Amino acid sequence: MGLRRAKSISHKGKRLTDILAAHERFFLGQAGGERCDLTGADVSHADLQGVNLSGALLGGANFEGSDLRRAKLPHADLSGANLRQADLRNTDMTEAVLPGANLSGAQASGVEFFRCDLSGVDFRGAHLRNANFRLANVNGAKFTGADMGVAILRETDLTGADLSGVDLSTTLLPRGYAAKQSA
Repeated sequence: MGLRRAKSISHKGKRLTDILAAHERFFLGQAGGERCDLTGADVSHADLQGVNLSGALLGGANFEGSDLRRAKLPHADLSGANLRQADLRNTDMTEAVLPGANLSGAQASGVEFFRCDLSGVDFRGAHLRNANFRLANVNGAKFTGADMGVAILRETDLTGADLSGVDLSTTLLPRGYAAKQSA
């Protein structure tokens, strides 16, 4: 099944292309701008490469299988969103809010998760190589079976995170973490 184009997707009677254009104007402080609100929207299997969703309201949205490579999502609210099997490579999610989101099986290598709220996120089986988790809240997050090669977890409190079955041999861990694990 191919990816759906933004112009073929509607939410609350508006075409996604119009919603994204209004959001871009909002982001740039231009007249006619409006913050993107895709709360609960079905944007699954959509081609959204490089889209600017900075500060967008995306809680509970379904992005399953969507292509969000190089998307801009800083400060976006993705609480409870479904990003299962989504392609998020090289996406900027700086300070985004994702508690309870599902990123299982997602291609999320190179994602910037700096200072994100990732509490309770399901990362099981996700590809997280070279992802930056510095200062992120990962309490209750499940990383079981995730590929975290060369991921950055420095300055991240891993208390409550489930890293069982994850090869951390090339992951940049918080100082003293390995010593705590072997004790």
